Amino acid sequence: MPIHEIVEAQRRFFCTGATLPASFRLEMLKRLRNALDRYEPEIAKALAADLGKSGYEGFMCETGLVRGEISYMLRHTRRLAGERSVHTPLAQFAARSYRKPSPYGVALVMSPWNYPILLTLAPLADAIAAGNTAVVKPSAYAPASGALLADLIRECFPPEYIAAVTGGRAENAALLDEKFDFVFFTGSQSVGKEVLRHTAEHLTPAVLELGGKSPCIVDATAKLPLAARRIAFGKFLNCGQTCVAPDYILCHQDVKDRLVVELKREIRRQYGEDPLQNPDYGRIVNRKHFDRLLGLLDPAKTVLGGQSSPDTLQIAPTVLDGVAGSDPVMGEEIFGPVLPILTFSRFEEVYEALAARPKPLALYLFSEDRNRVREAMSRLQFGGGCVNDVVIHLATSAMGFGGVGESGMGAYHGKAGFDAFSHSKSIVDKKTWMDLPMRYQPYRKGTYGKLLRLFLR
Repeated sequence: MPIHEIVEAQRRFFCTGATLPASFRLEMLKRLRNALDRYEPEIAKALAADLGKSGYEGFMCETGLVRGEISYMLRHTRRLAGERSVHTPLAQFAARSYRKPSPYGVALVMSPWNYPILLTLAPLADAIAAGNTAVVKPSAYAPASGALLADLIRECFPPEYIAAVTGGRAENAALLDEKFDFVFFTGSQSVGKEVLRHTAEHLTPAVLELGGKSPCIVDATAKLPLAARRIAFGKFLNCGQTCVAPDYILCHQDVKDRLVVELKREIRRQYGEDPLQNPDYGRIVNRKHFDRLLGLLDPAKTVLGGQSSPDTLQIAPTVLDGVAGSDPVMGEEIFGPVLPILTFSRFEEVYEALAARPKPLALYLFSEDRNRVREAMSRLQFGGGCVNDVVIHLATSAMGFGGVGESGMGAYHGKAGFDAFSHSKSIVDKKTWMDLPMRYQPYRKGTYGKLLRLFLR
């Protein structure tokens, strides 16, 4: 079915009101959860084909997290979709005031290649829970996952309710030319700007989940062995192709050498002496990104790793020391298994350096100084993050996940996801058994004026 016909069919279906009852939404979420369970072996194969992900990592970071989001929505959709009474001012007596969540209508979900299952189906679960119809567009850079998602969605839902569109730039352009009621995009900043330009043409609300250079700060009080272990996990997960991966380390100069030693130890412990032979270590998505990452390596500053295999598109976990802000590796989001280390002597340098950079999607601080933690979490601007860990803040439906400034706008996960795909109507239900006369002309400034001041104080 052509894209325009899909969108129009979904608009007609939405206008029937079929998606509004909570019972319908819950039934559709159960369908999605059941399909996810049935397709779990095929999902593992698709992730291995696209990114070299192991089955364990694929479930931990994709399928399992989608299941968690669906489970949250199954538990909470009835409550989230209900009316919420609010205070009514005395001047509006007698009345009831309430907020009523309302689905936007036809939503577009555009997902990236690095976590193709998670970043397609988690926002789709939020869209379904909020009562929308949806068109999903997986990335062409993960073709096996995209084909699987199309099959899963086709099996679960009629296209006038949920549809998947596969393809590349031509399909992306055709979708963005359509008038949707809401657009949810996850991807790069450059493509995010293009999406926002198109949504502006139709004044369509959008959530943009973008990226950026997420810093990992290690101060002089940090527990270095544990910090190294957690940083290595988060940085080299999915071969570094994670939007919230620690992009670079800002380390206090007094502990930098010890941190490098601990990082070397941890990387060898987690990935082996030859990571390229580790069957659980993934690969770079394509040759273009593989060559780009090799161009960021500086052999003179490489203290661990640097090995690569063009045949398998793999790059070993790599640590760069003695890096300066002017180095090429600091000029763009790395999005790969390359970890540069920079140093500072005073924490004020950290504040100054990060204030001069675009606001990151994530920020991580390793410190045992609670005063430092409180101050840094207040002064630094970032989408979300962790203290004494990395990455895990996105693995919960109890908190919204999103960026700020250049790293994105809006948030999702759990209630934040339901709210993202909903418009909250503000409604006053005025009673008819009485009618206060003071608002009508001709105005009486005496008694009514005193009452008006009393009501509106």
